[in-house]
Amino acid sequence: MLQTYRAVLRGNWLEWLGAAPEQVKDENEITVEVTILGDARAESLERERGLKMAEALEALAKVNALADITDPVAWQREIREDRPLPGRE
Repeated sequence: MLQTYRAVLRGNWLEWLGAAPEQVKDENEITVEVTILGDARAESLERERGLKMAEALEALAKVNALADITDPVAWQREIREDRPLPGRE
């Protein structure tokens, strides 16, 4: 199982937040993959966008905007113009 450790990337160096992995305590080299989590501003904008999306969906629900759709799967295929994928007929 892969283990996850939190760190801050400063230039070309990782600064561990909390305990460092055992593998690096003796300055051994190990291969890592780094996922950029983003900054607080981006997270705030994402949260705001989610709230606006929720408000829009609530407004659609209040006016029963999708009531005329009797078969959602057929409606989605029509909207997306689904086609069979090659080799998956």
